[in-house]
Amino acid sequence: MCGIAGAVRLDGGSVDPREVKPMGDALAHRGPDGEGLHVDGPVGLAHRRLAIIDLSDAGRQPMFSADGRVALVYNGEVYNFRELRQEYARRGYAFRSRTDTEVLIAGYLLDGIDFVRRCNGMFAFALWDARTRRLFLVRDRYGVKPLYFARRGGTLLFGSEVRALLAHPQGRARLNAGALVEYFTFQNLLGEHTLFEGVSLLSPGTIAWVDPDDGGALHRRRYWDFDFTRPDDALTARDAEAQTLAAFTRAVERQMVSDVPVGSYLSGGIDSGSITAVASQGAARLSTFTCGFQTEGADAAEAGYDERAAAAELAARFGTEHFEQVIAPADLAATLPAVVRHLEDLRVGMSYPNYLAARLASRSVSVCLSGAGGDELFGGYPWRYYKVFRARGRERFLDGYYAYWQRLVKDGDRAAFFQPAVLRAADPDAPRHAFRGMFLDNPALGYDTPEELVGNALWFESKTFLHGLLLVGDRLAMAHSLEERVPFLDDDLVALAQSIPARLKLGNFERFRELPDNEARRLLGYVEADDGKQVLRDAVAHLVPRATAERRKQGFSAPEASWTRGPNRAFVERMLLSPDTVSAEWIRPEAVREVVRRHMDGRENHRLLLWSLLSFEEWCRAFLNA
Repeated sequence: MCGIAGAVRLDGGSVDPREVKPMGDALAHRGPDGEGLHVDGPVGLAHRRLAIIDLSDAGRQPMFSADGRVALVYNGEVYNFRELRQEYARRGYAFRSRTDTEVLIAGYLLDGIDFVRRCNGMFAFALWDARTRRLFLVRDRYGVKPLYFARRGGTLLFGSEVRALLAHPQGRARLNAGALVEYFTFQNLLGEHTLFEGVSLLSPGTIAWVDPDDGGALHRRRYWDFDFTRPDDALTARDAEAQTLAAFTRAVERQMVSDVPVGSYLSGGIDSGSITAVASQGAARLSTFTCGFQTEGADAAEAGYDERAAAAELAARFGTEHFEQVIAPADLAATLPAVVRHLEDLRVGMSYPNYLAARLASRSVSVCLSGAGGDELFGGYPWRYYKVFRARGRERFLDGYYAYWQRLVKDGDRAAFFQPAVLRAADPDAPRHAFRGMFLDNPALGYDTPEELVGNALWFESKTFLHGLLLVGDRLAMAHSLEERVPFLDDDLVALAQSIPARLKLGNFERFRELPDNEARRLLGYVEADDGKQVLRDAVAHLVPRATAERRKQGFSAPEASWTRGPNRAFVERMLLSPDTVSAEWIRPEAVREVVRRHMDGRENHRLLLWSLLSFEEWCRAFLNA
């Protein structure tokens, strides 16, 4: 796990190493174990190393082929690199290191850039071929590892984080009004744009390339995408459970490969619990990490957010060395500046607990396993799917699902929320167009059966909501030089999960399909519809206590509704309602006052919107007022 950055001159000039080195220096937190720089005419590559596999100097980057033709900077892990290495060695490649990095060079030289289709892992890399004069930028299938790019004048800049681009002399931070409107619609961004004007995020599963000598156009093509349209309807529940257990076990074991200690996050839930169960069998003594919450004074709905007791029971069962931390209301104000500066690219969720959990883990290990992906692949949010379960026909489905995903500001409230300058600079209908465009661009999707509609939802959420979670996980873990791995996003396990029919993922699928519309609507609340991940629960039931396998879905969230009305009220009002609020240039102060008032009065729960307003205010201070 590392940080990469670079620049490509597209105007016939040569890169100045003094301009590229600061880009790598900006990523020092991602790679405290070494640094490297390489310039070859129009291309400059910078690297910061976090040593995980082959800790020797043989793993330094940029890494070169034996003849110097290929130079590579790489961030990530390829978990099947040993199998690929054996094959490439048989085919004549002479390896000089034990790294997965060199496997990428061998794969490119022997099979061309499409070798990435065979890489089971998480990665983002830049590869310069001095013979063909072509630079490739590549991102893994699911988007676990980020890769940003921007064109500034005659130069293409790229890096693991936006800060690397801003460190270049031509880097600049300006607000993208269109992205701002989209963020405050979905609490996420669906395409490649970011809050930084002119800065894009390479899509997951994409290969991009640029030829500096032929005009410098950035070409790109997708080499992989999620596909839930071809379920194996002949699959029985028993076979699905057996195959899921086998694939899941292999995935965890595969991701334990490391030359440094590996730990695991541990809540009281089935995802992290089952990962810990398997991982603890392959480690001398696994370290596990839990963050809980002070819940004194929290309302009844949030009183159960503290999972420390359940996690401690699992840690005792699996014999792990267990560490825990209590998150208090004051941690919001204490961590917000650092969280936003590391996130840069604001995304889903209220993420400062993730920052604190990663900090806790980083004190003991360099690698930590995360349960991300299990919900999106196996149907962990059934109350979402059932809302459009009967929305037969494309237009009915798109209208209903779009209405659900307006998480923060609804279409009808946009004019009263944003300043006129934002609405002049951005198409107010762009979020709807972006949402619809994702579905309309995929002709394989169907809209006639509940199975198809659930598959559409899983596809969308894997590409958007999960992608946002992965970005948050990477940025806040790497803020502490911690590599976060996601066993549920193993290629074999993902392929299997996509083939499992919805009826095996949702425990009440057949029941809901047969219910009359009025009865179904009555039952679509959170509790009644919490029947997701049934096949996964049954598959790993013997690995964890019964209470864990049957436990209802619980997100990793602080009791923010209670805290923002209580101990954090003064902080929220000081950040959002003071006369010197920076974000008031783009968001109407009267709209913010109304959001705060209705939340504090208890009439509405605006905890997500308040978090996004706080984050954007801090973002403006960090990047626009810097």
